[in-house]
Amino acid sequence: MRIDAHQHFWTLARGDYGWLTPELGPIHRDFGPEDLSPLLARHGIIRTILVQAAPTQAETAFLLDIAARTPFIAGVVGWCDFDAPDADSRIARLSGNPLLVGLRPMVHDISDVNWLAKPTLAPVFDAMIAHDLVFDALLRPQHIDPMLRVLDRHPALSVVIDHAAKPDLVSGDITGWREGITALAAHSNTVCKLSGLVTEAAPDWTLDILRPIVEHLLASFGPERLIWGSDWPVVTLRADYDRWFDAASALLAGLTEPQRLAIFGGTARRIYLSHRGRD
Repeated sequence: MRIDAHQHFWTLARGDYGWLTPELGPIHRDFGPEDLSPLLARHGIIRTILVQAAPTQAETAFLLDIAARTPFIAGVVGWCDFDAPDADSRIARLSGNPLLVGLRPMVHDISDVNWLAKPTLAPVFDAMIAHDLVFDALLRPQHIDPMLRVLDRHPALSVVIDHAAKPDLVSGDITGWREGITALAAHSNTVCKLSGLVTEAAPDWTLDILRPIVEHLLASFGPERLIWGSDWPVVTLRADYDRWFDAASALLAGLTEPQRLAIFGGTARRIYLSHRGRD
């Protein structure tokens, strides 16, 4: 089963997408299942993981409603206010919806670089463990050290690193990123999404720009702990769905068929769906 483990939908009139401004041109419009469905069919992708794009529980409810009406959506990674005094209770309530498979604070938009490592968030992560929810970690390289502290404190937390922690592919300075990825991969409860890379690169990106990143991810996590996602429609800022799918396929062409199947669906199914009874 091929799974796109990272895609978004939004309706601009909802008004809670602070980052989604008119300057983002091609993606500053509504996107829904009818837009994505033909792209999935073209590549034999059967199911998807729908990921939050706004830091509100109202948007999570909006996504869960879409998921309930859309057969190809296998699960939703939503949002919860981790700083709320009753965050653990909120997580318990949200987890009652079997379509909710994970939560994702928008860490890379939070001004406090060390926010993730705050001791006050410990009950939040404990609640996620108790309710079998995946933590999607939306990081940049500067957030890796705080994430490592979370992993040390919560070894039972299931963590998915979004967009490979966003290496800086414009400057090409990836030394710190490489070290951070190696450290994250040393924790067996982490997997990493092969997604969002082209939007970290210049518009004229090539496979040669992406290849060192993918090779380091393979060396660090291994194929069995990598998950492919399109990051559609954000990806269209740099490439259409087809081009990113083809690029990822080319970069992984040297793997065995079982290894490719793991990256393009098997690992996402295991991490997000099996434990929630959604597979």
